[in-house]
Amino acid sequence: MEAAIVCAALAFAVLVAWFVPRWRLNRVLARPLTDVQLGVIERNVAQYRGMPRELRAQLQRLVKQFLHRKTFVGCAGLEVTEEMRVTIAAQACLLLLNRPTRVYPGLHAVLVYPGAFLVPRRQQDEAGVVTETRQDLLGESWGDGRVVLSWEHVRRAGLPPEGTHNVVLHEFAHQLDSESGSNNGAPFLGSPERYRSWSETLSRDFALLRRDAYWGQRDVLDPYGATNPAEFFAVATESFFEQPHELAGRHPDLYAEFEAYYRVDPRAWLPAPAPVPAHHDVVYGQWR
Repeated sequence: MEAAIVCAALAFAVLVAWFVPRWRLNRVLARPLTDVQLGVIERNVAQYRGMPRELRAQLQRLVKQFLHRKTFVGCAGLEVTEEMRVTIAAQACLLLLNRPTRVYPGLHAVLVYPGAFLVPRRQQDEAGVVTETRQDLLGESWGDGRVVLSWEHVRRAGLPPEGTHNVVLHEFAHQLDSESGSNNGAPFLGSPERYRSWSETLSRDFALLRRDAYWGQRDVLDPYGATNPAEFFAVATESFFEQPHELAGRHPDLYAEFEAYYRVDPRAWLPAPAPVPAHHDVVYGQWR
């Protein structure tokens, strides 16, 4: 009898643990975003303005899930505002459209600094000598369920002097990359055929970017993507969403791989850029 009671109690506890969070999430999803929240998305997510109604509704639903499940923490005295929360959530959720998703299940907290932040680093040379340094960063994706961002650079994404850099897209691309089990530039793709095609295309374009970076030649892809395959994936994700026309023109096979993976075509949301005069010197900044 006692065993039956214990089993029933455990079953009830499991049911409550499953049902209550789901009930709370459904309540959140049933409520529309406020006019203030929608205004933030309209203002700070350029891609949203050109989306069809169905994709806008998808993004709004994803934003509500993100805001409900993730904790935002202000650092270095920063007070996190609703504009910060909604802007970060909306930009991060651009990467999840048209795909089944649990909205970054491994992510628990977003740490937001007012501006660039210092991170300690340990470097060991070939002789085994360890050097302690501090690196100035705009964002970082950690494997313990945290993403760190500079609000100054989140807010200025897509605006001069950042241009097409987007720290949120960059760091959340790393989050997607890690869902396959490691950060190696190959997120979960679903089939061996997709991995073969992905590897061939990205390896080739990664090698081309490394060559261009070595010789100081400019490309639509930021030279920081030449650091390693994981950074190449993150940098290419930025270009896919921020410069889709330029990426498709310069790297058509790479664009096709990202279009298949992300299941959207951002060229439909953003106007094609005006032709650049031959004498105009375009300068692409380096991601730090």
